[in-house]
Amino acid sequence: MAKAKNKTVETDLSVQAYMAQIEADERRADCQKLLEVMTRLSGYAPKVWGTKLSSGIIGFGRYHYKYASGREGESLRTGFSSRAQYISVYIMPGYQDFSGELSRLGSHKMGKSCLNIKRLSDVDINVLEEIISKGLKVMDEKYPQ
Repeated sequence: MAKAKNKTVETDLSVQAYMAQIEADERRADCQKLLEVMTRLSGYAPKVWGTKLSSGIIGFGRYHYKYASGREGESLRTGFSSRAQYISVYIMPGYQDFSGELSRLGSHKMGKSCLNIKRLSDVDINVLEEIISKGLKVMDEKYPQ
């Protein structure tokens, strides 16, 4: 049986082109702020993950994973994407140990590894930075460089 390949892979697509294709001024400004914050906190250069700008993710860093099933691949350590209704912030270890931070964050919705925010003004940016930093620390412990 052929191994399934990841659909979301690091590409050479332009981060500037990704940012420029975000139509709404407020959303583009929020994404620019996240770009700056995540670059500073992670120490990694941003890369576009995904084969199309319109559905891509701006990722920072990478790690190799291998599941008990044998499936393995590469993924981003943290990142964000502009979606139709939200900005999705990806904290790869998930949010199971982030209840204190999430209770102080402000208006958001959650997925397994994604935090959906309508706009940055809805959340406390300092708490969001705590969450991003904590997620990166957990990733460094679980997947050392």
